[in-house]
Amino acid sequence: MLSNSEAKELLAFLTLDARPDVKGQATEYILGLTGNSDGCRYLRSKPDFIKALFTLTADRSIAIVKDCYHALINLSADETLHQALVQEADVLPALFRNLLEPGYVFSDRICTILTNLSRHERTCKEVFRVLQEQEIGLAKIVEIFCTEGYNQRASLHYLGPLLSNLTQLPETRQFVLDKERCVVQRLLPYTQYENSTVRRGGVVGTLRNCCFDYAHHEWLLSDAVDILPFLLLPLAGPEELSEEENEGLPVDLQYLPEDKKREEDPDIRKMLIETLLLLTATKAGRQILKSKNVYPIMREFHKWEREPHVTAACEKLVQVLIGDEPDAGMENLMQVEIPEDVEQKLKDLDVKEQEQIEKEREELTKEAESNQTHSQCPDGLER
Repeated sequence: MLSNSEAKELLAFLTLDARPDVKGQATEYILGLTGNSDGCRYLRSKPDFIKALFTLTADRSIAIVKDCYHALINLSADETLHQALVQEADVLPALFRNLLEPGYVFSDRICTILTNLSRHERTCKEVFRVLQEQEIGLAKIVEIFCTEGYNQRASLHYLGPLLSNLTQLPETRQFVLDKERCVVQRLLPYTQYENSTVRRGGVVGTLRNCCFDYAHHEWLLSDAVDILPFLLLPLAGPEELSEEENEGLPVDLQYLPEDKKREEDPDIRKMLIETLLLLTATKAGRQILKSKNVYPIMREFHKWEREPHVTAACEKLVQVLIGDEPDAGMENLMQVEIPEDVEQKLKDLDVKEQEQIEKEREELTKEAESNQTHSQCPDGLER
């Protein structure tokens, strides 16, 4: 790493009025440092470098600005640097201001930095605080997210994961679930947004987090929101169901076409199932999901699914859908107090389940490698 004198000399080149060629070489060097944990650890003790990087995001050279944002993305991916970025370098106010600029070319990089910084609760609270203090507010973030083409030079897909991270806070969930704002209704169509897995996953994660607030379940499942079709449709396939099963389903899921495809991303599929499972926490939620014939959709999904961790989540949901109702006083599964010995047994079972999933995954990997070895394509082409 740099000596103190070398660091001081390098810092002198990281200014807006430094010579462009020297400044470019300096930012390239810092970008290289952020590419590994040792470099990030070094910069953690050098907050002046982080401040200088952020100052140079206003440089006239697009190449320098690009390198600086890239370096800040790398730094924000390291949780141990979050306080240095948020408190010492105070990057949040300017990041939000730039994000609001409809033509700002680096808005996607800003979204990534904000998503990284909001991943853990402590810094997430800081992101939320600055968002509100800057008079931008969650309403503006949702508006930008839901306005197609708000920024012609950036996709803003990573606003989805940012919203998901922010909903780990009760204040954000309260905003999203406000019956007068219709935020949930605006987000629901994005569970089937074809152009971006990141955007879809962010919205599904947001909905899942909001469903931890069980007091809103009946409203979410009512006609006022009608969340169920938006969660089920990505999990439904082209399989033929009986007439009786079809008629019991929500209208959007009846008689699906032969070319109907399921959600392609296994992590999103798992989050969708987890959201459905959360909605079964109350007796009213369970009754609605059962009456809406969720079981046949999940039955066919279980036959199709190949990812062990998604299959495990599906089986938990199916058990609730076909199982008996809990005893009196235990109808709300989120309020049930579990004895310590039972809780330990459940944890042990989860560990065993995870070990089994890993074992199955290893076997599938070995099988795939074996098939690849014994089944080469002609002319060296990949399958």
